[in-house]
Amino acid sequence: MTEGKGSGSGSGREGGRSLKTRVKTARKRSLSSTLWLERQLNDPYVARAKRDGYRSRAAYKLIEMDDRFHLLKPGGRIVDLGAAPGGWSQIAADRVKAKDGRGKVVGVDLLDMEPINGVDFAVKDFNDDDAPDFVKNMLGGEADGVMSDMAANATGHKQTDHLRIVALAELAAEFAMDVLAPKGFFVAKVIQGGTEGQLLARLKKDFAAVRHVKPAASRADSAELYVLATGFRGRRD
Repeated sequence: MTEGKGSGSGSGREGGRSLKTRVKTARKRSLSSTLWLERQLNDPYVARAKRDGYRSRAAYKLIEMDDRFHLLKPGGRIVDLGAAPGGWSQIAADRVKAKDGRGKVVGVDLLDMEPINGVDFAVKDFNDDDAPDFVKNMLGGEADGVMSDMAANATGHKQTDHLRIVALAELAAEFAMDVLAPKGFFVAKVIQGGTEGQLLARLKKDFAAVRHVKPAASRADSAELYVLATGFRGRRD
């Protein structure tokens, strides 16, 4: 069994020095898993999410983007791709007032998740050919926003992982441009590196503004960032 070591309590600071929790490598746990667990234990956003009642630290990424760009409006209809464990869906449901019956939030993921008040959720692989129509039927109309925090399982090969995440972002963008109402928004996870140039070019044709955003809640040592497209110009014939 693994146990954390380190002295200190409360804020984790003593005598002005930050005290980090370190995790011993268990026999059945890989080094990468041990490092991930150590990051989780020392991540202030993880602790804050537990304190605030959010499903994941990712909630703060959406909070920051919405506070800056005013994406989630009361009465809005939002699609959350890669929704589990539900951090983004929680924020979306609260801000579009879905819990009060004014807006609607639809989420899908390969993994199941605990129900969230105001969110319609289904277990579904968005790579399936019937996935776009499946989600459209759940939504029952146009969307005001499509959010994708989907990420493929890491292979450990940086270029391969990058291409797989960009492929998911492109898949989400195709869906967004088929379901969004005029002036709608699209946000998706990508990785720094430049191979998403084709995706950016397509988005710039169909949206009034396209930008990269790296919320403060994204880990500083991570290559993760988000592409945000706002002001959808409407579907082409």
